[in-house]
Amino acid sequence: MSLWNPDVDHLLKVRIEDSSGDPEADLMAGVRLLEAVREGREPATLRLYRPDPTVAFGQRDVRVEGYDRAVAQSMEHGFVPVVRKAGGRAAAYHRGTVIVDHVEPATEAMMGHQLRFKALGKLYAEALCRPGIDARLGEIPGEYCAGEYSVHGLPGNGAAVEHPVKLVGTAQRVVSGAWLFSSVFVIEDSAPIRGVLDTVYRAMEIDMDPATVGAADDLLPGYTVDAFVTDLLAEYGSHAQLRRGRSVNG
Repeated sequence: MSLWNPDVDHLLKVRIEDSSGDPEADLMAGVRLLEAVREGREPATLRLYRPDPTVAFGQRDVRVEGYDRAVAQSMEHGFVPVVRKAGGRAAAYHRGTVIVDHVEPATEAMMGHQLRFKALGKLYAEALCRPGIDARLGEIPGEYCAGEYSVHGLPGNGAAVEHPVKLVGTAQRVVSGAWLFSSVFVIEDSAPIRGVLDTVYRAMEIDMDPATVGAADDLLPGYTVDAFVTDLLAEYGSHAQLRRGRSVNG
């Protein structure tokens, strides 16, 4: 039985993709997958990909006075600005991150909304604990795109930082008959993300502590995206049966 729906035995199709070169198209691919799963054209699916440098703004960001300045700043940093349909404030990602779209059909999709935030957040923290990171569920003060069910990591021996850093941001989109749980895992090279987010949040005059922006390899030097994908799939495999599809290169 799965953590996110204890009444169902789960089989998940796994799709590992590369970026297409079009960050907006990569973002919208998750929405298209949601529709395909809702209509029965695709099974429950776990989609993973490494994105190109992107700042994903939330719907609330578009309405603030400094949004246009923030868009210009993101481009100056080499990050493509896009607007996502789910989630809160701006988040940034690049090739050192992994985006995970977990999509499933559900007759009463809204009923499990809060359970999924808790259960999948816990699963993601456990995946990051596998290599020895002290990862925990919960918001830390001053984090970007703040969320009750973010995942953060605490520094230990050998860490490159001395304070907790946000490692995973989660968002959810629910439609009649299906749900999409989308998460960004920051694994390598946090400096560019920290720089662009600091600038973007200042432009929008939204409080954010850049010290909360970090990556898994700040806490566990040498940890890689490939190692994380292995750990994540191992953790998912303890709660669901995984069926690997072929990798897709954009």
